[in-house]
Amino acid sequence: MSKKAAEHHNQSAEHHTHAARHHGEAAKHHEAGHHEKAAHHAHTARGHALHARHHSDEAAKVHMADHGKK
Repeated sequence: MSKKAAEHHNQSAEHHTHAARHHGEAAKHHEAGHHEKAAHHAHTARGHALHARHHSDEAAKVHMADHGKK
């Protein structure tokens, strides 16, 4: 695997980790009735998930450029 693809995979994994943490925080705040805080964490989690998807897509592009269709 190219170094660039590996970097994108690692960045995607990091964003997924951050998203999971924010989802956990959202759940805790929601259960406590702090819906504004829950919404904030849920929104932040969504942003990390989207950023993770971007890095996953970029890794796929590198794979295709290196090994795929031309």
